[in-house]
Order: sequence, then structure tokens, then C-alpha cells
Amino acid sequence: MRLRALLETDALGLRLLGGQDELDRTVRGVMTTDLRDPSRYLSGGELVLTGLAWRRDASDSEPFVRILAGAGVAGLAAGEAELGDIPADLVEACDHHRLPLFAVHETVAFATITEHVVRQVSGERAGDLAAVVDRHRRLMTSGPAGGGPEVVLDLLTSDLDLRAWVLSPTGRQIAGAGTPLPGPLGATLAGHHLAATRTGRRAPHRAAVAGTTYSLFPIRNTGRGAVPAARDVRESVLSDWLLAVEADASDWPAARLDLLQGVTQLIAVERDRREAARTVRRRLAQEVLELVQAGAAPAEIAARLRVAAPVLLPGLGVAPQWQVVVARVDWTAADATAPGGVPGDIAGGPVAQALLEEILVDPAVSGPDSADRIAVAHTGEEAIALVPLPAGPAPLPDTVGDTADTATDPDAGLPADGDGAVRETGTGAPAAAGAGAGTGAKPGTGAAPTAAAQDPALHADALLAAVREPLSAGLADDGRLTLGVSAAVHSAEGLRGALEEARHARRVAAARPGRVCAAGHHELASHVLLLPFVPDDVRRAFTARLLDPLRDYDRRHRAELIETLEAFLDCDGSWTRCAARLHLHVNTLRYRVGRIEQLTGRDLSRLEDKLDFFLALRMS
Repeated sequence: MRLRALLETDALGLRLLGGQDELDRTVRGVMTTDLRDPSRYLSGGELVLTGLAWRRDASDSEPFVRILAGAGVAGLAAGEAELGDIPADLVEACDHHRLPLFAVHETVAFATITEHVVRQVSGERAGDLAAVVDRHRRLMTSGPAGGGPEVVLDLLTSDLDLRAWVLSPTGRQIAGAGTPLPGPLGATLAGHHLAATRTGRRAPHRAAVAGTTYSLFPIRNTGRGAVPAARDVRESVLSDWLLAVEADASDWPAARLDLLQGVTQLIAVERDRREAARTVRRRLAQEVLELVQAGAAPAEIAARLRVAAPVLLPGLGVAPQWQVVVARVDWTAADATAPGGVPGDIAGGPVAQALLEEILVDPAVSGPDSADRIAVAHTGEEAIALVPLPAGPAPLPDTVGDTADTATDPDAGLPADGDGAVRETGTGAPAAAGAGAGTGAKPGTGAAPTAAAQDPALHADALLAAVREPLSAGLADDGRLTLGVSAAVHSAEGLRGALEEARHARRVAAARPGRVCAAGHHELASHVLLLPFVPDDVRRAFTARLLDPLRDYDRRHRAELIETLEAFLDCDGSWTRCAARLHLHVNTLRYRVGRIEQLTGRDLSRLEDKLDFFLALRMS
């Protein structure tokens, strides 16, 4: 039951003194106390009744209310029989801690309120209690060992009429019962979950999307043998799974919430098992990358790949080409006062590794097995993936990571492999995982393929298209993900160059604004390659010398010279096209350009001056 229902029951004689916006809190019990510190007897969700005997003076209210708020009680009801009017200091303390406060009329006994709450809460639990006990037994014996997370979710659907899905931090469906969750909806729910987790809100998190309410539960193993909890939420928030339930859990009784917590525990055990299975693949990928970075002979690298292929790239296919993908996650210094914040640096390498493994999975492919075939290493703060590509447009098996165990590239001695991050599309053309293979369409949309659909290579922007929204929520205001993608290479000898190319591309991405940025090898042939490596003081001086006179003039006269300059350069110096874009007469445009030249001493008919302005605008 909710606090609002108590307030609307006239027989209880409750009068609201504060907390109007918190009346939808769920009441799961009731407790009467006059102890100064009743925390040992509180478990959360109670309506606390007090006669105020604990209060000696105004300074007592703040610590008492702080204890109640910290214990997660639903509300506080204070009797008027002892002191008459409720003290203002208690009202102020409850308002500060957002704790709903009620006054109980002196004619109403606390026993009357207690009896009413117990009767209502017990009635709601009665229908579930027997089923909950039996479901616990069945869930514990029919968990992951009996068929994976789907078994648990099927029980929720069949026995409790709850539709639920297990989602990755990017919103990719890992498991579900019944109808699959649409990809965009999964990404939206994951974004809600990550944002709520970063703010320290208590789970389950509530999300309303398109008129439907979902409750989001984190999936973490807190039982025996569990991995120690992260000291900072940022160390795990971008790798944890979540359980999305199509229901509003805010008014559930404690027994049903306990059941869902048990479900997440079962799924967390399965997740930890799969994570442990990745250890071997990660170690082998690490060995290959260490050889590449150390400048080992191509024959030695190829030999190591041949040994690692049966584990790293199981399956069938031919892949004489490789790409390298480099990712990095950077955090600003932790705020010790923030929820979950502790002083000190956060190791970015493991976080980037988990994210890159997720990003390289086709978001249209459900199930954990597709992710289990991705192998990514990390060195320092970087995560590095070696991605095999097929030889041509011939279709591949509809899996992620399929490859032959023994075949080799006749020219380079590289193990032939399927895709690690390549899949078969509906048209038979291979597509890069998560990228739509450059088609510009998301996987599963049914969009007609273009000529680019025959290109099996990974494309930087497309890799992040489906995951940018949820990851931005998880990174919040203090994290950044940058990613670089190399061109395809045809031999072990080219892997070192591809690694450096991917690293350069990542640095180009890091110079851009935004929480989630990527750059590809094709951008390294343009001026954007140079911009990230220009010292900050040089960039500031260069842009100030060219653009500050225009900005000052715009502030004084609202002349829009900066906007005019950007449009003029974007239109390649065409007076007609630029005037049409800005909705100006050509003579007005000529006047503005003349003013720009006068203020800066430059000539926009000269290529060198156009280039200087272009670079200044890009660096500003």
C-alpha cells in the first residue's frame, strides 16, 4: 500500500505536514518507537509512529530524522497528544531529508493505525506468499545449470505473469521470455538504468517508456564466492547486466521484491561463469598483442595466432584480412562526496575491455554466446581488439566469431577465421558487428542494401550508433569513451602498423567534443589527423588571433559574422549558395565578408586565408 492511501483514510486522522511529492512511497510495515536511535529495528519501508518522547530540545530532531531516512522508512507520523502542535524543527528536518511527515490527531490511537496498516499489507502478501516459497525452490533448482537465464525468466512469465528480459549495459538482449525486446527500447531502458545507478538511486529503478512502466534491477552476485564489490560504481557500471521487468515494482510487497532479487542472483552466477570463460581468450589475445607491440617477427606472430585460433576464433570461414580497434575510457577525479565516489584513480583498461567486447557484438543478435566469441586484450588504459574479416562478400555462418581452426592464409601464415565481429546479413552480404557494414541502416531494420553492404570492414561511427545513448548515460558528466578503427591489413607484418593507426584514430576521436566519440582510418589522411597534436596554448592563440575580433564585433553589433564565415566556407566560397543558405541578399553577404576581411586583415579570395579560417573554426 502507499502513503497516499493512508492519508485518504479519514478514520486514521492523519494530517500531512510535508512530503507531498513523496506520497507514492510504498508502506511495507509499521513500527512504533520513542527511541532516539531505532535503526536496529528498521528494515526499510516502514511507517514510523512516534509520540516524540525522544525529543528534549530542537537539536534532537535532525539526528532522529537522519537515522530514519538512512534506514529507508516510508514516512513518519508524530502524535499530537504529548506536545500539541508538531514542533517546527521536526517539520524542517523531515523536509530537508525528503521524509513525509504526518500529524496524528490526539483522538486516534497508534494501535488503530498499526492494525490498519498490518491488515492491508498482510492482505496484499497473502496471495503471493505460498507461491513465493515454491518459486524460490524451483528457481534454485532450475537455474542456469538447467538451461540458462531463459529458464528463470520463463518461470517469471508462467507463474507470476511477469515479462522480463536480461539486458547488457548497451541494451542488447541477452535473454528473454516470449517476445524479444525491440533494440531501441532496450537501449533506452539501459540508459535509464545507467543514469539512475550513477546518481546512487536505490534499485529497482523505475522507467516509463511509451506509456509502459518497467522496473530495472541490477544483476550482481553478492552471495558466497562472489567477486568483491567495486570500490567505485564507475568500475562496474558499464559492464553489469540488468533485469528489465514490465511492471511497476514500487508498490510490490517485500516478498515479491525478494523473489526478484533471488532471480538476479541466479542470473549473476551465470554471468560470472561466462566471464570466467573469457579469461582464456583474453589471455591469448594479450599474448598476440604483446608480440605485435614488441615488434616481433611476422612469422612469430602468425605462429602464435595459429596456436590461439582454436580458442579465440572457433568455427568455419576464411579471413585473410584483419582490423585493429582501440578503445579507451577516461574518468575525471572521483568526488568523495558523490554516491559511490571515492578518492583515487580508476583503472580504465578493464572497463574499456568489457565495453569493447560488448560494442563488437551485433546488437541485433540476442544471447550471451555471441559476446562470448569476442576476444579483447587491454594494455594499460587501452583495450585492443584484433578483428578478422572475411575475404569477400561470400556469406558466413550466422554467428559471431566463427572461424576455421587449422586453415591458414597462404601468403602470411595467418589462421583463417570467420568474423569475431562479422555476421551474415539477410541479403547474404557480411556486415561488421554493430555497424551494419557501412550500410547506414541498423541491423534488422530491413533497409535495402547499398553498394557499401559488400564492404565487410568495421566503420567507426556505425560501431557506436546503437550504443551511444546508453553509454553516454553511464559515463554521465565525468567519463569519456573514445574509439579508433584501423584499415584492414592482409598479413601479420601489417598488424603493428594497424595498431598504431587505430591508436592515432582514437586520439583524433579524443580531440572531439562529446562523451562517446570514434574515428576511423580514413580520417587520418585529412587535416583532422594534425589537430589533436597541436598544443593547447598554440590552438588557443591561433583561434584567438583570427576569431576574437569577429566574436567581439558580433557581441557589440549582433552581426553574425562567425555564422556567416562558417556558411561561406561550407559553401566553398559560392556567393549565391551562401546567400541562399543564410537567407540574405548577395550584397548583404558581400558586406559581411568585407567586414570579416577588414577586422582580421585577411583576404577570403585567397586559399591560404580560407584554410586558416577553416582550421580556426575546427579548433575553436
